[in-house]
Amino acid sequence: MSTPAVNVQSLARALAEVALLRGTFTLRSGRTSSYYLDKYLFSTRPELLRQLAPLFAEHVRRVEARAGVKVVRLAGAELGGIPLVTAASLHTGLPSVFVRNKKKEYGTSKQLEGALAKGDTVVLLEDVATTGGQALEAAAALRDSGAEVLAVIATIDRLEGARENVERSGLIFDALFTTRDLGVTDEPR
Repeated sequence: MSTPAVNVQSLARALAEVALLRGTFTLRSGRTSSYYLDKYLFSTRPELLRQLAPLFAEHVRRVEARAGVKVVRLAGAELGGIPLVTAASLHTGLPSVFVRNKKKEYGTSKQLEGALAKGDTVVLLEDVATTGGQALEAAAALRDSGAEVLAVIATIDRLEGARENVERSGLIFDALFTTRDLGVTDEPR
């Protein structure tokens, strides 16, 4: 599948343009922020997902090279990571796993959806990382199911501790963009 080259700077501007909200927001971490990056405003846009997919593929290859391990599966956490991992899976050809926030209470009662074999090397794709809490919870669920979680790759790193927390847990952390790349500051322009 041939994909046109992605203009990373243009994509960063587009992400900020569609997803940056100003006001007073409480983040998942409990912190208050003067801005919010609404992942659903970019993860529901096919023209942006189409550009993000090859960037995720490139970063997965970098993680493989750094670790000297072949990734066999991608994972995304409910709900924001699902469209991202689906786009990346379509682009890379790697199968994906969806990680629920908790086990469902009916049917199969699973927390993970999709096939996962013990020992599979997995990279978790994340939407917006602040402290890395949700990514670490999803990684723990994957590990509990026997996966070898190698890394977390965020779409956007807010630069508020996610890298440090994820790396402290023994995982590689990478991000397609940081808030700096998007031109986002605490103060509105």
